[in-house]
Amino acid sequence: MICGPTAGGKTAAAVALAHLLRERHGIAAEIVTADAFQVYRGMDIGTAKPTLAEREGIPHHLIDVVDPAQRFTLDQWLSAAEELITTLRAGGTLPIVVGGTHLYIKALLEGLFDGPGADPALRSELDAMDPALRRAELQRIDPAAALRIHANDTRRTVRAIEVFRLTGTPISDHQSQWDRAGAARNDALLVTLQWPTDALNRRINSRVKQMMEQGLLDEVRRIAAGPGFGPQSCEALGYKQLLKLLNGNKGVSDASLGDAVERIKIETRRFGKNQRTWLKRLSLIQGSLPIDATTADSLTVAQTIANTALT
Repeated sequence: MICGPTAGGKTAAAVALAHLLRERHGIAAEIVTADAFQVYRGMDIGTAKPTLAEREGIPHHLIDVVDPAQRFTLDQWLSAAEELITTLRAGGTLPIVVGGTHLYIKALLEGLFDGPGADPALRSELDAMDPALRRAELQRIDPAAALRIHANDTRRTVRAIEVFRLTGTPISDHQSQWDRAGAARNDALLVTLQWPTDALNRRINSRVKQMMEQGLLDEVRRIAAGPGFGPQSCEALGYKQLLKLLNGNKGVSDASLGDAVERIKIETRRFGKNQRTWLKRLSLIQGSLPIDATTADSLTVAQTIANTALT
C-alpha cells in the first residue's frame, strides 16, 4: 500500500514497482487505486488520473467507475477494493494499493469508522442552514473538528454536526476511538512517501499550472454540459474553483481565471498540509515503511519497497 501527498509521485512509484517485481522477481502486480475522485469518468486532468501512457501497460483498477453526477461512498470503495484484492491474489497477482485518499487507506488497513448512518431529513435541515450559523454550531459542539474542517467544506461540516446530533458525541471523539481501535491488517506493507512542505508546495504549484495547460477548464465545461457534477464530485479541487468561476456573473476573463487558478493552488497546498497530518498518523502503524521521496526517483523508491517486502 503506497500513500503520500498530492503531487508526491505515488503513481510513478507504483508503476515502477510493478515492472520491477515482474522483471526481476517474476511477480505479477496490478494497481488498485485509492482515490475518491479518480473513480469519476471524465474527471481526468484535475484528478491527475494516470493516462494510458503513464500506466505503462500495468492494469489500474477502481478508476472510471461512475459518472460525476453519481455518489460513490467510502463503503462502496472498500467493498470493491476488498473483493478485487481477493480476486487478484487468487489469480497469483500482487495488488499494489495506491492513493492519496488516506481515509480509504486507513479503512482498508483497520476497517470502517462505525458511525451512525445518514439521516436524510437532518441532512436537508443542515444543508439549508445559514453557513455562518452552521459553522458556529460546529465550533460549539466539536472545536477539534472545526479546526480540522475547512469553513467552506459543507459536506464534512454537515456530517460532523449530524454525528453529534444523532449520538451526542463529537465526531472527533469517535475518530479518536477509531485511531485506538487496534492493529492494522498483517497482510500488507504500508509505504508512506514523505515530502517537506516547501518542496511539495513547489510540485503542487507546478502541477496546477500543467493541469491548466492540459485543458482543465475545458474539461470542467465539458462535464458541466454533459453528465453534470454531483454534490460529491463538484467538491474536487480544481473543479470546485473553476465551476464557481463559470457559474459567476462576471464571466471568464484573464484576471478572473488567474484568480481562480491561484485559489486552486492555495487550496491544494492546504490539502497537502492535511494529507501530511494523515501521513504522520499512518506512519505510526507498526511495520510501516516511510520513504524520503525528495532525494529518490520512482525506481529508487520501487527498489526500496521491493527490498523491504521481499525480505
